[in-house]
Amino acid sequence: MSNPLLEIRDVTLGIGRTGPKIVKGANLAIAPGEIVGIVGESGSGKTMLGRAVLGLSPAPISMTAGEIYFKGAAYSGMSEPEMRALRGAGVTMVFQEPMTSLNPAMRIGRQLEEGLELHGNIGRKERKARMLDMLRRVGIADGERALAAYPHEFSGGMRQRIMIASAMLMRPALLVADEPTTALDAVTQRDVMDLLVDLTREFGTAVILISHDLPMVARYCSRIVVMQTGEIVEMGETAELLGAPKHDYTRKLLASLPMRASARALPETRPIVSVEKLKVDFAARSGLFGRGGVKHAVRDVSLDIRPGEVLAVVGGSGSGKTTLARVIAGLTGHQGGHVLFNGHGIRPGSAGYDDYRRNCQMVFQDPFSSLDPRMKVGALIAEGLQALHDVPSSEHAARVEKALESVALNASFASRFPHELSGGQRQRVAIARALIRRPSFVIADEAVSALDVTVRAQILKLLADLQSQFGFACLFITHDLSVVEQIADRVVVMHEGRIVEEGSRDEILDRPRHDYTRRLLSAIPVLDTTPAGGVELRWRTELGQGAKAFAD
Repeated sequence: MSNPLLEIRDVTLGIGRTGPKIVKGANLAIAPGEIVGIVGESGSGKTMLGRAVLGLSPAPISMTAGEIYFKGAAYSGMSEPEMRALRGAGVTMVFQEPMTSLNPAMRIGRQLEEGLELHGNIGRKERKARMLDMLRRVGIADGERALAAYPHEFSGGMRQRIMIASAMLMRPALLVADEPTTALDAVTQRDVMDLLVDLTREFGTAVILISHDLPMVARYCSRIVVMQTGEIVEMGETAELLGAPKHDYTRKLLASLPMRASARALPETRPIVSVEKLKVDFAARSGLFGRGGVKHAVRDVSLDIRPGEVLAVVGGSGSGKTTLARVIAGLTGHQGGHVLFNGHGIRPGSAGYDDYRRNCQMVFQDPFSSLDPRMKVGALIAEGLQALHDVPSSEHAARVEKALESVALNASFASRFPHELSGGQRQRVAIARALIRRPSFVIADEAVSALDVTVRAQILKLLADLQSQFGFACLFITHDLSVVEQIADRVVVMHEGRIVEEGSRDEILDRPRHDYTRRLLSAIPVLDTTPAGGVELRWRTELGQGAKAFAD
């Protein structure tokens, strides 16, 4: 590549001079205006390489070999003031979680203005005009109120838009976007990425997109770099690399993508869980986009879940799907309607309530926050046995060991704390904890959304195997339709607190009737397998063709 914007030559990142190597001999060149995706599992080194591009490697990690050049200038020859000048106008970054990268104690206006003060030689009046214009471009109409607001007053998607606005205010030559849409629903993810690409094209900004979301990378990137345990194992043009991968690790990543399983024929039986005209209202907070009053989180929702069935509930953020799950689990109250378990209401003190509490368990999205960090894994799993009077305490250790084996963990894990485990291992512990009482009904709330592609595939297969073994019914809450494709028997689509469509998995994914369902489907491209052992991009609905043209 002649005259690259950024060139990484034989870069090695390590802990000290003699410690473990985080990135090993990386070589990469990026042209002005190019969008390059870096993919790989957690721990592959992709984020550390991205941070090194800004000279922001966290201590004690440092560059122990190689060099990074920006517009031909070597980083090693730059003073600290020169590096600070480079960040912002030259290279900037959008981080994975905007709530932790935005200062919660500072108003949005002050955070946006900070970069312009440091790197832009313009007056205060012009700075404000630039900020208001950028907020308008990222879809925040009331810019004046937004500038005076704090980060917590915005949704996750809005906070990510503010992060993009903050980065693009500097009109950088290179943007590093580290998992910019991981926690967002499908429609918001598409909107944020379309916005990001639109702005970078307007300013001629090159992009390094770090992600484990292969369909998103396939959609937006012209080239893909694959990293494994700190090494770049393969790179190439997107269609070519995905269509005919050469490295075994790339093929492993692609093989881990969720694929549609054969539809199961389930017998017509009495529902194990029924929801009848459920209503849930919350007091709406006065703030930037609200005037107080009542928020109707769930409106007249009715559904049935049969024994042994996997019912997926999908929808965007704020659609009411998690609130519905928490009400069914007995964790949130409701203002109207009924929840029935085996035909009995589940109100405290009612007939069948104790049976319901024994047979309903929940697996949460983030196991690190749902597992007590002060308790060892064995104690966490055994906690569910305390209310089972037919299981003596002398048998708890054996039951815990069996539960760990069922989720492919050995008995030694019982003596570890949650922080000693990987994300996938923690989620396995959360599943073992939920299943140790052999429940007949399990709720999984975004149980795989925070996991990388290979770990997600392992957890989905584990859930399917355990469900086949124990026969529990499952309410699976997700915003990832590719996961629905693999695991669900039926699908319910929620929008603004209501069910707008429901049916079998194949009916919903292949023949959607409601406009909102079609919009959801259009937001997510599909990667179909090819004879060469790779994948190719396909769009689920006609609405996706416009996005394909945009990406092209």
